[in-house]
Amino acid sequence: MQAPATLIDVLDAGFQRWPRRDAVSYLGRKLNYSQVDGWSRALAAWLQHCELQRGDRVALMLPNLPQVPVAVAAVLRAGLVVVNIAPGCPPAELEYLLRDSGARVVIAIDEALPALQQVWSRLLVKRLLVATPGDLLGPLRGRWVNRRRPARPRGARLQVLAGAVPLADVLAAGRKLGFAPVAVAADDIALIQYTGGTTARPLGAVLLHRHLVANLLQCQACFEPALRGLPASEALNVACALPLHHIYGFNVAMMLTLHMGGCLLLLPDAQDAGAVLRTLARQRVHCLPGTDELFQALASHPDCERVDWTHLRLAVGGSMPVQQATARLWLHKTGCVLSEGYGLTETSPAVTCTPVDGPGWNGSIGLPLPGTELRLLDEAGQPVALGTAGEIAVRGPQVMAGYWQRPEETARVMTADGFFRTGDIGVQDEHGALRLVDRKKDTILVSGFNVYPSEVERVVTQLPGVAECAAVAQQDARVGETVKIVVVKTDPGSASPSEAEVRAHCEVHLTGYKRPRVVEFRADLPRTPVGKVMRRALREHR
Repeated sequence: MQAPATLIDVLDAGFQRWPRRDAVSYLGRKLNYSQVDGWSRALAAWLQHCELQRGDRVALMLPNLPQVPVAVAAVLRAGLVVVNIAPGCPPAELEYLLRDSGARVVIAIDEALPALQQVWSRLLVKRLLVATPGDLLGPLRGRWVNRRRPARPRGARLQVLAGAVPLADVLAAGRKLGFAPVAVAADDIALIQYTGGTTARPLGAVLLHRHLVANLLQCQACFEPALRGLPASEALNVACALPLHHIYGFNVAMMLTLHMGGCLLLLPDAQDAGAVLRTLARQRVHCLPGTDELFQALASHPDCERVDWTHLRLAVGGSMPVQQATARLWLHKTGCVLSEGYGLTETSPAVTCTPVDGPGWNGSIGLPLPGTELRLLDEAGQPVALGTAGEIAVRGPQVMAGYWQRPEETARVMTADGFFRTGDIGVQDEHGALRLVDRKKDTILVSGFNVYPSEVERVVTQLPGVAECAAVAQQDARVGETVKIVVVKTDPGSASPSEAEVRAHCEVHLTGYKRPRVVEFRADLPRTPVGKVMRRALREHR
């Protein structure tokens, strides 16, 4: 079979090969590939009648709903570009993202309307399609799902936004319109995915169809040893608690599942470990991509024992480092090795992965995916010696075309020979395995010495009673920066560990300049929607 060139090829192949196979499952309702095909054609036809130009951007502000694969397929089929935005995005950032991307259409969950209302009059958006969770679940279940949501606070009113129309009405109207297939090439833009980068404003990584397809094929090859034993008569079931508006959930969970003819089991509330486990207890799941936070929460929950994990063949942690304690607990509770992948928005996202048929956690983030080259560079951009820490640079078919309308930022991160400088610090061994040391911008400079937060965090988390922690820089007039450690206790009401115990532990295990000068206890750590610790928020907190 010929390899797909575009994401449209990926989707069309699935629609044609497995029309009656389940494609997505949500709250007990399943849509097969034929239904996703039909709904996406209807939406694509409607978009084609909106006076949009080829390459125009369509922003999606949707949580994990069946509307996401439908909308993505429709936007791409119409020759347009997807822009993913978190549905809970605050108004100021939302206005920036919509302005920067130049989005002409927004498809948003109704819960995002209050934020949109605050910025709508200042935008150039032509149309707003308003979705509800029950849109594609049938009349009875759809009404039931919509009624179960929390009521809007008393007194809260929403004005009618110009150009707003219910997504359900659009889909109905689109079925009566003719969809004209658009010729899309591998070098056309498929996705503008915003990332924090190293600037104050998010940067839009420009991902072409060929970048995303390449990473699908790379991940498929990487995961194949774990999935090859799946019976031919049994379709792949992938449970997804990752937000689909994040590149990890978008490509490695959703698009890869559709490429492989699987069913995407959408878990709407990843923060509720009990609810996730109750859903998994009713399903046969073969693959579970997630984050360290998710795997730790599931494995630690008492209902973990109620899930039949014997069908689980692949669990992959990404977006944040997998901790040794999490990997061991997960293996003990489920019998499935927890593999670890490393990637970035700019690389579509996967770069490396530990062997999925290996023994488990070994402290590395794995080997480069097929066709991926790695270099470790010093400050001057020169390769460092083997075993020496350096900035990870990546070259491969999954590396972005650049940052949207930011040529200076693109030039800053791309080398002359096509390597993307990630800003992450790593060490590579003689076998090619990569170990992540830290984020370059998070490195703490104490009297000219580099302190990597992950090293401090590994030491502190070994102290009994520490659930998690984060090390950040604290400004100091004498030495430039010192180390601040923010600790979350396993038992918030316990007096242990105390500040004195943390300091005593660090004195035993850390060199003087690496020891925290400030020890702070908090109930939790601020995180992004995908679970990464927001170090900037900890640095700014005084």
